[in-house]
Amino acid sequence: MKTKVQLIQKIAIVTGGSSGLGLAMTEKFVANGIVTIITGRDEGRLKKTRESLGDLCVPLQMDITRLDLIPAHVKEITARYGRIDILVNNAGINLKKDLVSVTDDEFQKVLLTNLVGVFAISREVSKVMITQKKGSIINISSMAAHYGIPKVVAYSASKAAIEGMTRSMAVDLSPHGILVNCVAPGFIKTKMSSTALDSDPERKRRVLERTPLGTLGSPEDVANAVYFLVSNENAYITGAVIPIDGGNSIGF
Repeated sequence: MKTKVQLIQKIAIVTGGSSGLGLAMTEKFVANGIVTIITGRDEGRLKKTRESLGDLCVPLQMDITRLDLIPAHVKEITARYGRIDILVNNAGINLKKDLVSVTDDEFQKVLLTNLVGVFAISREVSKVMITQKKGSIINISSMAAHYGIPKVVAYSASKAAIEGMTRSMAVDLSPHGILVNCVAPGFIKTKMSSTALDSDPERKRRVLERTPLGTLGSPEDVANAVYFLVSNENAYITGAVIPIDGGNSIGF
């Protein structure tokens, strides 16, 4: 795998960057010469990802729900590298449960991780980007923000809020040269989704029939879109929510 060297080496943060879609984004960034700081709670998984991807991948153990510690983490990164060019807010949790069984604490836990934590780290990173007069923030939504999917009320609420926050952030930060965009993955082929769909052939058939491209997406499809949005090729897209779903959201 060849590494494309940036004229000015970019510094990125990918929350939840050691697994799933976050790992695919991390791999894409590292392959293109971007120093990528990956955060998460599992120190072992973070170190394993670093060992796999090399020195451009920098692990940082961080819990996005510890709002009080986020400013210090961002200051630590800024002190070490002098800048932050990219923030990808990928870390998140789901809760699949009947609406009437979801407790207040469970609902708030999902919002804390998927929404409040995203706001807190975005606010702190924005302060750095404003001084640079340049930067790119990517939020990760979901098809759950667009569809009525059963048993995911807290997750759906958090992702719908993420999309609204993306537009508001874009308006506030555009005068400072900061782009803010959002991607909304559809049915992406991961270990978890493959297990779920392969065990329910009828559901898988319905999913593929509704998807105009007729196939599941890959984590690399999401990573490629995110990379374009944060690359030098994008200078005029901000406040956008881009479905990465093979046309599922417009299929019939």
